[in-house]
Amino acid sequence: MGCFGFLKVMMFAFNGIIFLAGAAILGVGIWVKVDSGSILGFLQGIKDAPAEMSQILNVGYLLIAVGAVLLVIGFLGCCGAMKESRCMLLLFFVIVLVVFIAEVAGAVVILVFKPLAGELIEKLGTKAVQNIRKDYGANSDVTALWNATMDTLKCCGFYNYTDFTGSPFEKDTHLYPQQCCHSAFSSFCNVVSAGPNLTITGCFQKFKQLIDQNSIGIVAVALGIAVLEILAMVVSMTLYCIIGSKID
Repeated sequence: MGCFGFLKVMMFAFNGIIFLAGAAILGVGIWVKVDSGSILGFLQGIKDAPAEMSQILNVGYLLIAVGAVLLVIGFLGCCGAMKESRCMLLLFFVIVLVVFIAEVAGAVVILVFKPLAGELIEKLGTKAVQNIRKDYGANSDVTALWNATMDTLKCCGFYNYTDFTGSPFEKDTHLYPQQCCHSAFSSFCNVVSAGPNLTITGCFQKFKQLIDQNSIGIVAVALGIAVLEILAMVVSMTLYCIIGSKID
């Protein structure tokens, strides 16, 4: 097997995996959206299942988008290599290049506007607190979203429990969510009975800690993806040029 044949096989194998992964993700996304009634029935049938589990249906749109992109990339890479189609290889190169440029642009924007991150976070925090005090306890979707976030990150509010002061839930019950109290208080608690225990970290701080703790892994994954994208573009252009020279 010559160099050209090796590149074709590698291109087919690599993009074949991408194609199958994309098809699987797309299929799951479509199933989640089309058969939402059955999924909801299944979730409701789980004993002691939290109501927030129904929010999993909203992930369907993201799965469909990601699956479709991977499906197109994998198809173009596989067929372009095996059929020696310069058009498909060029289109594959363009799509991967656009994704790569978007990733680089996003990284540059983050670095350039990093000094403004504090101001942006402050505005985001203000909006989040306003959202809590307006809808938590009154809007089921907002309540479920915040409960799911707090349960997952083991946090309380955006900054702390005071974010819930004045919310419909606090006004109606004079209590705070159970996620804002330590395990000693298994039910909803108030400032009088659980004041010293209302020290659960806010979700923003927990999210920041999560990123800081996994920063090396995130950078490594990002660099790995970037290297794979560059290699994919190099191989596709190499095949493109070799096929062009054979035609000439």
